[in-house]
Amino acid sequence: MTELRFDGRTAVITGAGGNPSLGRAHALLLAARGANVVVNDIGSDPEMKHYPGQASAEAVAAEIRAAGGKAVADANSVATPEGGEAIIRTALDAFGGIDILINNAAVSIGAPFAAMTPHDFQRHIDVNLMGAVWTCRAAWPHMEKAGYGRIVNTTSASMTGFANQSAYVTSKGGLWSLTRALAAEGAGCGIKANAISPGAFTRLVSSMLEDDSPLLQHSKANMPAELSSPAVAFLAHERCPVSGECIDSAGGEVWRTFIARTQGFADRDHTIETIAERWDAIMSEADAAPIGIGGFDTSTWKIRPYEGVD
Repeated sequence: MTELRFDGRTAVITGAGGNPSLGRAHALLLAARGANVVVNDIGSDPEMKHYPGQASAEAVAAEIRAAGGKAVADANSVATPEGGEAIIRTALDAFGGIDILINNAAVSIGAPFAAMTPHDFQRHIDVNLMGAVWTCRAAWPHMEKAGYGRIVNTTSASMTGFANQSAYVTSKGGLWSLTRALAAEGAGCGIKANAISPGAFTRLVSSMLEDDSPLLQHSKANMPAELSSPAVAFLAHERCPVSGECIDSAGGEVWRTFIARTQGFADRDHTIETIAERWDAIMSEADAAPIGIGGFDTSTWKIRPYEGVD
């Protein structure tokens, strides 16, 4: 097969300054395949006390340039609308456009639901979910005008439910829904949005687990971040054939996560007792079918005009 390259394309990758980190691995791969890369990272987060070392967007950008690639650093935070605008502006100023947006920046704090503080819960939403909203909003008009764009949002397998991760999984589940909505809206203007659910040894993983954790040791020994990057790069490539999908990539294994609906039953006269009696039919996965994006034809809905308030 012909090598899949990104010559002439500009990619923004958030949370890409750590080492080891998924963002850095993605940046190095896309740059090696010809992309202009904006390496975004705030550097250090005083609230994430257990992160080992310090991230540096400039260090990763310099690493790319030393290898013959094209890259610039950006240190703006994804957590505000202004930060999202500034990150995309860096791409426009440095390379004249924005073709690819990989939303990778994230925080994660492991704690029981009842113990998680309101502040920490809100931070997960602000960074992991709204961070992607703000960068996507800033990039969208430029992609729409160009008639082309690729968005890859980093979700997590834990979004299906995970103990002591309520804030994290809430933000990642919301990001998956955002991805589906963007895919539906981008279908008519050349913008494809997909999600990646990676698994790798990173600074974020190290910050959550004790040094003697078997999970941490397994991750360190078997799951380098670089093994998740080919799937991300494919979703970011012009030959990507799908939109609204979630691809898992961890330790050299790649698979698909999707939403499905069971056949259930149809009975307009059903009662509470009917639900109880036909519960097995409702729950049966035998004939379950994947749910595509969109779901409904909204062309005849006559939605009220939007009247936003800043």
